[in-house]
Amino acid sequence: MNSQRSKARTILALGIPNLSRVLGYRLSVKLGINPVRRIRAQLPIDDTFFTPFTPRGGRVGDGGEYPLTYFGWHTTQHRAPPNWHQNSFNSVTAQANLPWWQIPDFDPKLGDIKTVWEASRFDWVIHFAQQALQGNETALDNLNHWLSDWCTHNPAYYGVNWKCGQETSIRVMHLAFAALLLQQHQQASPALQTLIKAHLQRIAPTIHYAIAQDNNHGTSEAAALFIGGSWLHYLGDSDGKKWQRLGIKWLENRAKRLIEVDGSFSQYSVNYHRVMLDTYSMAEHWRRCLNLPTFSAQLYQQLQRATNWLYQMTQAETGDAPNLGANDGARLLPLNDIDYRDFRPAVQLAMALFCHRWVYSSKGDLKTPLHWLGIPIPQTLTEPPRSIHFANGGYSLMRQGNHFALLRFPCFRFRPSQADALHVDLWVAGQNLLRDAGTYSYNAGDETTQYFGGTASHNTIQFDDRDQMPRLSRFLFGEWLKANDVIPVHEQHGIVSTAAGYCDYQGAAHHRTVTLSINTLSIKDTVSGFTHKAVLRWRLQPSTWVLDESGISNGNHRITIRSSVPILRMEITQGWESRYYLQKTTLPVLEVEIHQAGELTTEYHFNS
Repeated sequence: MNSQRSKARTILALGIPNLSRVLGYRLSVKLGINPVRRIRAQLPIDDTFFTPFTPRGGRVGDGGEYPLTYFGWHTTQHRAPPNWHQNSFNSVTAQANLPWWQIPDFDPKLGDIKTVWEASRFDWVIHFAQQALQGNETALDNLNHWLSDWCTHNPAYYGVNWKCGQETSIRVMHLAFAALLLQQHQQASPALQTLIKAHLQRIAPTIHYAIAQDNNHGTSEAAALFIGGSWLHYLGDSDGKKWQRLGIKWLENRAKRLIEVDGSFSQYSVNYHRVMLDTYSMAEHWRRCLNLPTFSAQLYQQLQRATNWLYQMTQAETGDAPNLGANDGARLLPLNDIDYRDFRPAVQLAMALFCHRWVYSSKGDLKTPLHWLGIPIPQTLTEPPRSIHFANGGYSLMRQGNHFALLRFPCFRFRPSQADALHVDLWVAGQNLLRDAGTYSYNAGDETTQYFGGTASHNTIQFDDRDQMPRLSRFLFGEWLKANDVIPVHEQHGIVSTAAGYCDYQGAAHHRTVTLSINTLSIKDTVSGFTHKAVLRWRLQPSTWVLDESGISNGNHRITIRSSVPILRMEITQGWESRYYLQKTTLPVLEVEIHQAGELTTEYHFNS
């Protein structure tokens, strides 16, 4: 009965309108009454998508093999187009001859479907366009050949690459921006127009399903409809206008609903925040290039706030950021070779477009996206990041010089993807000393999925070997936590402090106070209400850590633990982290176990 009540409460929290959209979508597709089941299109084959032109510089030789990079780290070399239906990690091939709606979301034999989708996000379209502009003699031919090959092996609405509206949308955006780079957006070839239209026909009938997710699917699909629809309308296709209007409607709606007044995004994830922000940056730049009417003042205000959120999270020294929330390896508009975990290009682009300011002034390679897109560099420099409290999203950010600490507290208006309440991240000079585990994969088996999304993979306290919230399904937790006794970030006598707590669905309570001073992070945890045990975990930067009676040390840093009750166990164990999707590595984890209510105090002493 308790389980049923928990599910009922979670359903209500998700929202009846969203549930109606999902049920309506699934039923209409299954019964064949959704318009998406009736659309037909013939993709262009052996045609010219992008036309020859004179490059900016002289001709250069063939670049040889082309690298396809999956999720920012796994690279395969190709002289010819890849197998568009193959999982590049296990070489298993997905079914290509079935209508997309007949293909399951999860196929144990195939593995993670994202390994197939990645090559069809068309990152390579951007790269080939850049190479062609730089004078590579074969780049334009390769671009047209690969697109033709993709159309040949992905007939409209058949196979896994048509299954997801968001994947379809990312292709539209990358094709449009390749046309911008090549200055062919005003006179696009018939083949390119046909390809874009086939994609918009797939996206529009199922947009309500994307909207029901309250996540990046809705923003991506809205942007594709706006960009692709306005493009076709500009080129004389009357159908484009309805898609353009639909895209504008949902871009406005999603910014208003999903971006909080403090700039936090509905997915509680740094990487998905970047995806959302890049999506709006692409929509805004496209709007300017076609001289279309501006969006609403409210949308721009929301995007300014969202830009500031990512700016405050990003470490200026390295561009990295806390591995917070779900992370599926997504990155849009890859205009330079900077590492996947460098968030500065996204911040730089959004800051220029929405805030009319400049950041990271000494980093020349970070100007690359603006140069490629022809966006003027603003003259006003943004003020440095600071300690800040994001009350709506649930984040307290503390700064002392080049020291940065994050306290994550539960504040869920939307569904949480991880049980990470009161997690703490610590960074010094851009190096992550106390770290989050990440995601690894959405289809790696129950045990792995539960670990990476669960409480045990975070720097917090776990009660009785269970998660802070019960997992109801692969992507859904129940009994969403609510923070109590929250003390916003404040500074006094050179010490930055914050605090928050919660009481979970079984009555276990945890309150955490965090203070950051020169060379020391102090955390005081007060716990009660659990049945058997409470385990405190600190996920450490890989190093040679040595345990002694009062804590651990690696020679440069030292962590000490004090407790008001007996410590039953204190040891260094092995944990996992995934900084890139489908990549996992081990790291040391300090575990401290107590069996009764009490207070634990941790002090992390570090060298700047």
